Amino acid sequence: MDVLFDYHRGLLRHTNEHFYRFLYGQINWDQRMIAVKGPRGTGKTTMLLQRIKYGLGNPKDALYVTADHPWFYNHTLLELAEQFVAMGGKWLFVDEVHKYPMWARELKTIYDGNPQLKLVISASSALDIYRGEADLSRRLITYNLPGMSFREYIALKHKHRFDTLQLGDLIANHEDVANKIVEGIKPLPLFKEYLESGYYPYSLESGKTEYFIKINQTITAIIEGDLAAIEGYSAASIIKLKKLLGVIAESAPFQPNISAISQKLGLSRDYVYLYLKHLENAKLLNFVSAEGKGVSTLQKPDKIYLENPNISYALRSTPDKGNLRETFLLNQLLNAHIDTTLPKNGDFMVDQQYTLEVGGKSKTGKQLKGAAHAYIVADDLEVGFGNKIPLWLFGFLY
Repeated sequence: MDVLFDYHRGLLRHTNEHFYRFLYGQINWDQRMIAVKGPRGTGKTTMLLQRIKYGLGNPKDALYVTADHPWFYNHTLLELAEQFVAMGGKWLFVDEVHKYPMWARELKTIYDGNPQLKLVISASSALDIYRGEADLSRRLITYNLPGMSFREYIALKHKHRFDTLQLGDLIANHEDVANKIVEGIKPLPLFKEYLESGYYPYSLESGKTEYFIKINQTITAIIEGDLAAIEGYSAASIIKLKKLLGVIAESAPFQPNISAISQKLGLSRDYVYLYLKHLENAKLLNFVSAEGKGVSTLQKPDKIYLENPNISYALRSTPDKGNLRETFLLNQLLNAHIDTTLPKNGDFMVDQQYTLEVGGKSKTGKQLKGAAHAYIVADDLEVGFGNKIPLWLFGFLY
């Protein structure tokens, strides 16, 4: 186990507390078993290391491991846990758990057999934690970590910290809220930066070109690594999945024609539905459907979006500005766990009461005629007025 402790110590030496993701303060770290799910590159590993180094004070009875470490070629998680507890271990952090075969069964055994041990695991957002041979539903608390909000991007890159906004307060008091924020920053140029290259924390380490290369590498790793491992994809299925994402990237957001996609890719309709759901679970796509309509695995979403605007820039050299606006707004609403559907008039029905129409600074409310509690969400607007709210302000919801 010495090699694992050396690896653990090496990572902690390079961990700092300059920036914490919003989720860190929302996790109940006292639970016996916690899972943090999220897309690659959103900061799950850093969060686990920060918890050890700063939350626990870097104790000798805590250990961080990644489930794809070569040590596990000849050893098991169960073996690690038993040896660690015998040494007095109290906190075991297991990163990338979805890369370990039979992870659920062994975690259940570890949990049940070692009541003094606290487990924190991280996994791909594509992983269904509660699906599998072992029932973890009564033992495990799961948290989800999306990419950064605009508010977090400002804190990470530009060192200005602001509180999160509740949706109702944002809408009711948007003029006062925006006026207070613009006393400290000029949001519009920062918002342009964020839409292009601010969603993933590693943006701070990269130039724009390198950042887009990393996003494409992340997409490849999600499809060829995470989804292949979780869903058991063959090489042929991986190629089909990439082609499907390419088709969507050409025109998203759009209302999908499943028959046309099926014919173009040589896939059955059921497989198109299944692959779309897997891409959504992996946080490469976002779906939105009409009011009152549920979305099952084999049901067509009414509209498909790329998950965030940075993916749009990475996959398309000149993404449409109107599409970027909608993609951003839907992304921030869903990441803040706000119910969002397609209304009869306008772009989005939010929290089952507010109708939002997205556009530029000069956008009018023609499409909102007859809609109650209707608002224009306008880009290129620093401070709004009346029922016209700045688009960037919705980046403060989480």
